[in-house]
Amino acid sequence: MVNIKITKMHGCGNDFVFMDYEEFVKTGMTLENLSKKLCDRHFGIGADGLIIPVPYDGEDADIEWRYYNSDGTTAQMCGNGMRCFARYVYDKGIVNKKSFGVKTLAGIKSPEILDDGLIKVNMGKPILEDEKIPFKGERKIENFKINPVSMGNPHCVIFTEENPMDMAVTYGPELEEHSFFPEKTNVEFVRIVSEKEIEMAVYERGCGITLACGTGACASVVASVLNSFTGNNVKVNLPGGVVNVEWNGSKDNSELDIFLIGPAKYTFTADFNL
Repeated sequence: MVNIKITKMHGCGNDFVFMDYEEFVKTGMTLENLSKKLCDRHFGIGADGLIIPVPYDGEDADIEWRYYNSDGTTAQMCGNGMRCFARYVYDKGIVNKKSFGVKTLAGIKSPEILDDGLIKVNMGKPILEDEKIPFKGERKIENFKINPVSMGNPHCVIFTEENPMDMAVTYGPELEEHSFFPEKTNVEFVRIVSEKEIEMAVYERGCGITLACGTGACASVVASVLNSFTGNNVKVNLPGGVVNVEWNGSKDNSELDIFLIGPAKYTFTADFNL
């Protein structure tokens, strides 16, 4: 039996297990198996993902992370996870500045801890080219008009006048694995409230239904702007809370960074026996 120290955090209900790199080494397990064990909500701690800070010697970032979904798969990026990561590594003194670079599988991301306690993350530029998402198909699946967007990970954004959560529960599992998305996809159902506000529910790739998805919120705002449904500063209502997304892009100029602003909360710290 191995005893490890863990921290549980969440961003708008999207929850994660954190552990220091040295604690991971103690387990002797692969990250794939460790994430499945710790994230299990019946036999483990319970979470949507496992996040581990990793020392980084490069000049383009201050630190690296390892992110694994609850099913043991990797994810290129996670907006809610990045906000929690920023709070975790700053509070523990692993990084000693409030604005820094993090190396991820989706490139370098730059979180900033604001004076009001919220975390602002430069999520980079949205990716709209089919081959880079990747996406291979038409802009319609059955009766759904779809909006493929990548935020370093693939998203399928669908606008609806129905209850977004009902739609995500009903149609998310099938759409996640649709052949149009060769690496599977996150699926967002979005209801427009006003030009400054949307409501969103998500079926996440590798997790299923979650209470929030930061990259999904960003992808949804990008799709909302490109469809002329909203302006460039949008409140996104998620089942687990609220985030704000800022993107000054347009149909004519989509090569602009998108910013995600929201909370990062501690749930508990504990010793866990593997």
